[in-house]
Amino acid sequence: MSYKGLRFLILILLTSVHLSSCTEDAARKIVIVSTTDVHGAIFPYDFTDRRPLEGSLAGVSSYLKQLRKKDEVVLLDNGDNLQGQPVVYYYNFLDTVSLHINSLVMNYMKYDAASVGNHDIEAGHSVYDRLVKEYNFPLLAANAVRNTDGNTYFKPYTIIHKNNTKIAVLGLITPSVPQWLPPALYSGMEFTGMVEAARKWMPEILKDKPDIVVGLFHSGYRTPAGNQLLNPENTREEDASGEVAYLVPGFDIIFAGHDHRAVCEKIVNIAGDSVLILNAGSRAESAAEATIIFTGRSSEKVSVTGRLVEIKKYGPDNEFVSEFKQQEKSVREFVDQEIGALANTISTRSSYFGPSAFVDLIHTIQLNITQADISFAAPLSFDAEIKKGILTVGDMFKLYRYENMLYKMNMKGYEIDKYLEYSYSGWYNTMSGPGDNLINFRKDDSGKVLVNNCRAMLKIPPYNFDSAAGIEYTVDVSKPAGRRVEILYMYNRKPFGLNETYSVALNSYRGSGGGGHLTSGAGINANEISERLLSSTVKDLRYYIIDYVRTRKVIDPVPVTRWKVVPEEWARQARKTDFKLMFGEEEK
Repeated sequence: MSYKGLRFLILILLTSVHLSSCTEDAARKIVIVSTTDVHGAIFPYDFTDRRPLEGSLAGVSSYLKQLRKKDEVVLLDNGDNLQGQPVVYYYNFLDTVSLHINSLVMNYMKYDAASVGNHDIEAGHSVYDRLVKEYNFPLLAANAVRNTDGNTYFKPYTIIHKNNTKIAVLGLITPSVPQWLPPALYSGMEFTGMVEAARKWMPEILKDKPDIVVGLFHSGYRTPAGNQLLNPENTREEDASGEVAYLVPGFDIIFAGHDHRAVCEKIVNIAGDSVLILNAGSRAESAAEATIIFTGRSSEKVSVTGRLVEIKKYGPDNEFVSEFKQQEKSVREFVDQEIGALANTISTRSSYFGPSAFVDLIHTIQLNITQADISFAAPLSFDAEIKKGILTVGDMFKLYRYENMLYKMNMKGYEIDKYLEYSYSGWYNTMSGPGDNLINFRKDDSGKVLVNNCRAMLKIPPYNFDSAAGIEYTVDVSKPAGRRVEILYMYNRKPFGLNETYSVALNSYRGSGGGGHLTSGAGINANEISERLLSSTVKDLRYYIIDYVRTRKVIDPVPVTRWKVVPEEWARQARKTDFKLMFGEEEK
């Protein structure tokens, strides 16, 4: 080879090496996607309301297929998958032999990790322990610890390798689970504070030298004011994702959940570092997407950006639907089972203003099962209706949305009175005349009622609007909160005694302290609540409701509770205004 030829060959080799080096140093990208609070919205169909769903995992699958064509994707889920649509109920409690629908679907979609939600714990050990084995990815909850040795019940964190990048994911669950669920559902576990757990595990995570540290927290995020979060050291806070983001340096991204509130924003933590906070809302209507770009081999992050992706734009993935058509068929057959008939259409709408056939049917069944003196119940859905005619299993998911047990407990008369005062203080406004609102709406700083999707926003959720059966009482909304309720008689016309002991029927969420009615309201110490328990159903209340309907064949529900709002003329006038604010139309 000539000298010139040799020089040319060396030049080509050097150029090749340089190009190779440039390629290695080129920007590198990772996209992290999270779903949260899916609540059984797997298929693009609502098995309860019998209508198409805009959000579903079938739709998320479409979005992911497009995204994965161009990007390396880490797929996460933030809990609360095992309650909501009848599809998960069916595989939680009825078909326990087949592989669970959640493991089939989430393995198919190639999830990399998931956190545990409070409604996943609500399904009980037999369900979530089974799924730990069926999932091809880890379930995470660093603050759910065994009460025998302090070790974590689920994996605390996991390391995911994608595109020459090491991603650490720490899972946390809201520690308020014991306030809502019977101890049997989480036996062997206790729940520590989120800040406490994050501080414990962050040093362990950093030993692995990850390129990205992600928090996957089934807990809500409250927007900080100037980064001064409320109760920053209250480590047992229900919605503490913001506290962890601010107080525990090391996180690049935190995916929040639990409160169904869409969030996409950044905060600066106590170390002066930026943390991206994302929450996809609920029911797979959106997915949270974080994009991280690196310079290359140095693993120096150039940017961390986020957005919320609206899933309805993508439409259901036909391959997904075809893959699980047999499971969908089984669930449809389950919810379409006829169990009886309803003589009159019932709706939750009237329950906000006084006795209603909808809620009173629940009262009647609770008293029938427990033979208690008094029943507490609330509308569990904001706006639900069951039409007269044939009743199916699916209709019972409208009547009773959650998998609560039914408790029978002892309470003193004065505790019952305080319980109701607490309920109506969140439910009703203090009125100065018939032109005021009866319902306690959320308002802005100027006093204007806040509206979402053309409907006025309630100050508290409807599942905390407890009324009582078994007693006759009035609620005087001209009086301030805490001094409104006057209990007149028992239904048998015996006088109600403030110092008498009565048995009460209420669901396990309320009976475990949920909503604060027993603790903040009745004044019962949280540690003493369990001592009041007289009995509990073995199965969830919906199971017994279905049996109740099957036994009676035809149900003719009418309002049976004996309570009313006074002054009656004020309440009547306000009802017209408030009904239209709540439901976008006048009451018929």
